[in-house]
Amino acid sequence: MAQSTPLDESLASDIYHEHPRTETQPLIERGQLYPSPLPKVQLGVLCFLRMLDPLSYTQIFPYINQFMSDLRVAKDPSQIGFYSGVVESTFAVFQLLSIYPWGLLSDSIGRRPVVLWGVASLAIVTLMLGLSPTFTTVIIARALAGVFSGNVAVIPSMLCEITNSSNQFFAFSFFGFWWPLGAIMGPLIGGSLSRPATKHPTYLDYALLKRFPYFLPCFSVSLFSVVGFFLALFFLQETLDQQPNEATQSSKTYGTSEMSQRPPLKPRKSFNFRQLMSVPMIRALCASGCALSFVSTAFDVVFVLFCYSPISEGGLSFSISQIGFALAIAGAIAALLQVVFMPTILHRVDPAVMYHFCMKLWPCVFLALPFLNIIARRGVATGDSERYTFWFLWVGIALTLSVARVAFLAYSVNMLLIKAYSPDTASLGSTTALVQFSICFSRAFSPAIASAAFTLTSTRPFLGGYTWALLMVLLSWTSCLFSRKIVEHRELRI
Repeated sequence: MAQSTPLDESLASDIYHEHPRTETQPLIERGQLYPSPLPKVQLGVLCFLRMLDPLSYTQIFPYINQFMSDLRVAKDPSQIGFYSGVVESTFAVFQLLSIYPWGLLSDSIGRRPVVLWGVASLAIVTLMLGLSPTFTTVIIARALAGVFSGNVAVIPSMLCEITNSSNQFFAFSFFGFWWPLGAIMGPLIGGSLSRPATKHPTYLDYALLKRFPYFLPCFSVSLFSVVGFFLALFFLQETLDQQPNEATQSSKTYGTSEMSQRPPLKPRKSFNFRQLMSVPMIRALCASGCALSFVSTAFDVVFVLFCYSPISEGGLSFSISQIGFALAIAGAIAALLQVVFMPTILHRVDPAVMYHFCMKLWPCVFLALPFLNIIARRGVATGDSERYTFWFLWVGIALTLSVARVAFLAYSVNMLLIKAYSPDTASLGSTTALVQFSICFSRAFSPAIASAAFTLTSTRPFLGGYTWALLMVLLSWTSCLFSRKIVEHRELRI
């Protein structure tokens, strides 16, 4: 990154001190005012649409390794993890490439058309994945799914445009609940509906399901996208031209019962990329978002591969159904934290401090995984794998996933910080897209790196085959340095 010029530093100062918001906009302290009513239908549709991205992304996790094995892409079964990582990374790479174009298009033609087009196309390419007979078609299907999921920055921008300072804690927490809900349902659908003709030959012994054993979960996920399309078509309103006019307290506020008829003032020109990156907090949000995405995506990938791998190779030897159940537990924990505890915590804790705390949990999460394998090994060695070891193992898994899901709360806090430190409403979309680009950048290559690290080191004698865990601990510890910058730069105005 080029060194900031004096002009850039002056501009950064202007953004934060001369017109961070407008002079008449109230800087609402937590708990000072009663929250404004939220547009419930709009919020509900946005939440459902939010669920589609993790649903599409995670439903493949329980069966991806078996899928690659069925396609015979690797001569050595120990190398399947590498190809699984390539498939998982493909989605993120193409999502990364499409985020900024979708964002620009939404600024031009509106948020709603972009969302409608993306959701409809996602339904089609998800079906394509279920009907893929080769590794090449799997890659193409996941690439297209990534392209049409590139509107991930548009939906949060719409949420920002329908909320204000008095109701955003509940709105963002409730909105954040739907990502883990998708993370619950995706693995459950993928784990329970894959290979149905083999699992339930009495009821589902059909030629289509025998030839395409992963069509049923893809078809089910595609139906969610179809429902999302019709919800958006009939109930989602355009928000780009309905942003709150922040130049006066008497201007309209989206979701309030009474709206002023005053014409809005002329909108301020949006800041460009260089101007935004001259702001220290925005740079810190981009860097820490990139780090958060890397470690969280690495955990998702490594945990599935860890569960699938034989106990002798550092894993847990879980079946597809067990993997789906474990991931569903993780999603349930996340949903509980998001809805029940998150709003209360944010009313009492500085979001920047909360964000840094969540990031500091990731080294602990990765450090716990080898101990789960040690428990499983002990059960095999003593012949106790069906009794006490079973309970110890699942208690350990539940504790590990609980800590991981607390760490995942950083994503919701990240959205609040983006809204708080966006220079003005005209730059909200570009600021959101910039941070989302950083997040998806890591998501693009993290699966391949994490799966390769596990595959290449789990069968080696060095450090007992746990070198991958040490690498992940070191990388996640490094990510804490980026989140520390947010604490250092905070000037909270939520």
